Amino acid sequence: MCRHLAYLGSPVTLNELLVAPPAGLYRQSWAPRLQQYGTVNVDGFGVGWYAEGDPVPARYRRAGPIWADEGFTDLARVVRSGAVLAAVRSATAGCAAGEAAAAPFAADRWLFSHNGALPGWPDGLAGLAALLPPAELLRLTARTDSALLWALALHHLRDGAGPDEALTATVHEAAKHTEGRLNLLLTDGTSIAATSWGDTLCYRTGPGSLLVASEPSDDLPDWQHLPDRSVLLADLRGVTVSSLT
Repeated sequence: MCRHLAYLGSPVTLNELLVAPPAGLYRQSWAPRLQQYGTVNVDGFGVGWYAEGDPVPARYRRAGPIWADEGFTDLARVVRSGAVLAAVRSATAGCAAGEAAAAPFAADRWLFSHNGALPGWPDGLAGLAALLPPAELLRLTARTDSALLWALALHHLRDGAGPDEALTATVHEAAKHTEGRLNLLLTDGTSIAATSWGDTLCYRTGPGSLLVASEPSDDLPDWQHLPDRSVLLADLRGVTVSSLT
């Protein structure tokens, strides 16, 4: 399992968004409060962000825990962005280790993260992998269940699906092959799509801001929790939540 978040709004530092909150993503790497599977998230982390005027996001990913990376501490102090996706990783058994396996995954203008696991990886998921064209399967960025889900979602995006449609199709395809946990998170820097399927997901809106996360980063009462098996599509104009069943 993992913990992840996506943010849209006025530019903030990565420190303000990830480290400073009392129960923020940084702390969730060793003390998540709502995580239902696993206890810590120390098998890697990553942050992706968008700079003004550039639709292609930058990324910083590492194979170890976020709190052990001095480079991230310095980066978080100075990098500011109005669109961010970040994750801390608890690796699924049998999946590859290393920086390439850490979310966010990226292609074109998109950033993607998976909070969950696909039981049966890898042998039991041959049928799911077969849904991809061979060339796309060969381009998997890591030998992990999350990278496979990202390849499926990206295939739908490049076929013209909207972000919520791409995640919905990916969840339904995966659910036919495994009893997996499929909390997916996707942004292009202007909107956020996410699914809740087997684990927690919540969001918060404020004046000119939107935060979608695996769990609240503080104890303020304005967090909205999504029902299980639902899909969210949101931007700074509003939030839509629909059933996945």
